[in-house]
Amino acid sequence: MRSFIEVPPDSHFPIQNLPYGVFQRNDADEPSIGVAIGDQIVDLRILQEHKLLNGNFFSTNTLNQFMAAGRPVWKETRQRLTKLLSADEPTLRDNKELRSRAFVAQRDVRMLLPAAIGDYTDFYSSREHATNVGIMFRGKENALMPNWLHLPVGYHGRASSIVVSGTDLHRPMGQTKADEAAAPTFGPSKSVDFELEMGFFIGPGNSLGESISTHRAMDHIFGMVLVNDWSARDIQKWEYVPLGPFLAKNFGTSISPWIVTMDALEPFRKNGPEQEPQPLPYLQAPQPSAYDIHLEVTLQPKDARPTRISTSNFRNLYWSMSQQLAHHTINGCNLQAGDLLASGTISGPTPDSYGSMLELAWKGTKPIDVGDGQTRTSIQDFDRITMSGWCEGEGYRVGFGEVTGRILPAKGGDTR
Repeated sequence: MRSFIEVPPDSHFPIQNLPYGVFQRNDADEPSIGVAIGDQIVDLRILQEHKLLNGNFFSTNTLNQFMAAGRPVWKETRQRLTKLLSADEPTLRDNKELRSRAFVAQRDVRMLLPAAIGDYTDFYSSREHATNVGIMFRGKENALMPNWLHLPVGYHGRASSIVVSGTDLHRPMGQTKADEAAAPTFGPSKSVDFELEMGFFIGPGNSLGESISTHRAMDHIFGMVLVNDWSARDIQKWEYVPLGPFLAKNFGTSISPWIVTMDALEPFRKNGPEQEPQPLPYLQAPQPSAYDIHLEVTLQPKDARPTRISTSNFRNLYWSMSQQLAHHTINGCNLQAGDLLASGTISGPTPDSYGSMLELAWKGTKPIDVGDGQTRTSIQDFDRITMSGWCEGEGYRVGFGEVTGRILPAKGGDTR
């Protein structure tokens, strides 16, 4: 399959992908919904105005309405866009005036959050990550908590501080307590970390009191993004007992701007890790539910080159998206279109595949080389973290672009 838009083989956005996002043209007053193709964006509002797409989903400035429409609408729209962008289809290809209005270069726009995110849940679904963290803080004999192999552990995050790629965040302030100290102190975190994650957006939701089974889960999942769940480890260590993450997590979570649909990812569906003991019936998945998505993390100090510090794969996750969604709703919790559910840190079996600085530097005992003679055990001011991910097809990639951001110095605050 080939588009009339020139797309190099290593592009994340060939015609096999067609991810959705929200963008603002430099000369426009209102954002638009678009689809990425190569280094271009197709403005779906323009196509809709010319009756080239069915429905009225692209006159708004978020994807929520389209997400809520459901899989039949998603499939029909994807098929229509694929046809319109195909090399042998003249509708767009040969209409220079329409093409000049409908297409815009990605470099000439500002990407925005793709949805109005009402709620955000972060899971803890990598066995390798949970084991590594457990060994560091509880020892090998108590690495995994008793519930971990029986259910997808998660917590409710803060939707208001989710930001789009390219947004810089300030080092968070908070309470920390050294092991030998008698009392906590207040100040900027000294142990800011990244967490390599992916997230999925909810399409049609469920009513309060109803649940979504693993058999129906994929009908409720619109698509996926990259997620950097920034964390302040020293604040987290002091505050997390007994209720878990709070200020250590909610100062910012970064996501990539393009949502890759599950239809685009379907060719890369694979079996996940074997689960033992067998989950309870409501968590048993009816089909392969992992995806072969290559993931990378780079760290770039100020005025230096980026260095790749981690390589992992979404396929490493123990608990799948279908299981996460089924567990999230088994008690009747209602989800809504645009809600975001994140995977938790995605670590692999080898040290170079760990998905956080906490693991890569092993709780500060093994500084990692970030180039130019510098090492890190945590993120310093003005360090840039960039995550990227893609699936490798035959002669093409289905990718997510990147999620990037820097940690800036702490702002302080009113401590009176």
